[in-house]
Amino acid sequence: MTNLIVEVSKYLMAILFACYTYECFSVLRGRLREEQKNGIFRRQRIFMHLMHLNAYLVVYAVTDDPMLVAFYIFQVIFVAVTMSCYHLLYEGASKLLVNNMCMLLIIGFIMLTRLSFDKAFRQCLIALAATVLTLIVPFFIRKLHFLRRLTWLYAVAGIGALAAVAAFGATSYGAKLSLSIAGVSIQPSEFVKIIFVFFVACMLYEQTDFRRVLIATVVAAVHVLLLVASRDLGGALIFFVTYLAMLYVATRKLFYLAGGLLAGSIAAVVAYQLFAHVRVRVLAWADPLSVIENEGYQICQSLFAIGTGGWFGMGLYQGMPEKIPVVEQDFIFSAISEELGGIFALCLLMVCVSCFLMFVNVAMQMKEQFYKLVALGLGTVYGFQVFLTVGGVTKFIPSTGVTLPLVSYGGSSLLATMIIFAIIQGLYVLRQDEGKGNGAKQTKRKKTGLDTAVKELS
Repeated sequence: MTNLIVEVSKYLMAILFACYTYECFSVLRGRLREEQKNGIFRRQRIFMHLMHLNAYLVVYAVTDDPMLVAFYIFQVIFVAVTMSCYHLLYEGASKLLVNNMCMLLIIGFIMLTRLSFDKAFRQCLIALAATVLTLIVPFFIRKLHFLRRLTWLYAVAGIGALAAVAAFGATSYGAKLSLSIAGVSIQPSEFVKIIFVFFVACMLYEQTDFRRVLIATVVAAVHVLLLVASRDLGGALIFFVTYLAMLYVATRKLFYLAGGLLAGSIAAVVAYQLFAHVRVRVLAWADPLSVIENEGYQICQSLFAIGTGGWFGMGLYQGMPEKIPVVEQDFIFSAISEELGGIFALCLLMVCVSCFLMFVNVAMQMKEQFYKLVALGLGTVYGFQVFLTVGGVTKFIPSTGVTLPLVSYGGSSLLATMIIFAIIQGLYVLRQDEGKGNGAKQTKRKKTGLDTAVKELS
């Protein structure tokens, strides 16, 4: 009976997630009325909850653990309260962004429960705390207009945090990534990414002359070099690409883009020559089967898992994702592909693309250059991190050791990503406020004109 439940479940999971993903893009069609959009968001929530229920029915059928039922109920309450809080506190909040954030969190909870209940429980508690902390972020974005004047505070805070990691950080998989504060391990680079985006936006939103660009480039280079010194090359790459994207959008000069790409190429060659673990990862990427016993073991197991899963997966608890080292973090996409299938994994990727498009759309709609650059920078951070994660586990690019946002296990990554989503929500609400303000001004003008005409006639 359990095998039947698992077998039927994997098809239902793929179908429900495909329906959810379709609605992510259907909301972008033409000009939809507000009630039509609300209907799409309601259907998304229905698909989300059905998929969530389906997954935990399988989990309970396989494990027969009543604790997991309580854990599922806790998740349902958490998701419902999160959605309600955003909708109640911020009338103009993006329902699509809230739905996608909750869906990605749910997928993470499902896979982590399958891999390690303890980690899933900790991840859920961290998500709860992160939600409480980030609910106030959109309010700050709407009200604190002096954020654009804290240029050098962002720079000093970011460089100071990265320097502390380079000097005192704990080494993990060949790189210094985290600091231990009061017994809690924190990865500062996850939060410095956000601060860095604000710094670059502050530097470039008003002036883009050569002197200004040079200063911004030097400070950005210091951030990147500190990450290189910590051997966090994945993080360094994210910072570099983010700065390059923001610089090009701010200046519209291909010269800077071409120069940046050339400098990046040279830096990649230098990193290959300097760092042994980079050469190991490149070797594992180029021909993993030739070094399957050592350097290529992780990527080979990842590819085996993805290939074994096929389109619909093997079903929860039917695969062997535990054979992949660090599967809960860097390689969780492989575990999802193995047990939930290629269709499910592609839908997950498309939901991430939907989030990225939402970020870019917000950036395009913002009137002020500062907010436009912030939205673009955060979108680049998010989108490029997804690319690095998925590209690494599928052997499209060498593995960089970064997590899949909101899905992978990791407190710092989860909190930082939720802050990013909250900032985008704040910008979205701010844009809605601007639209309402413009509408009110136009109405006022019309009323004033009518009043004048009446007076003249009388």
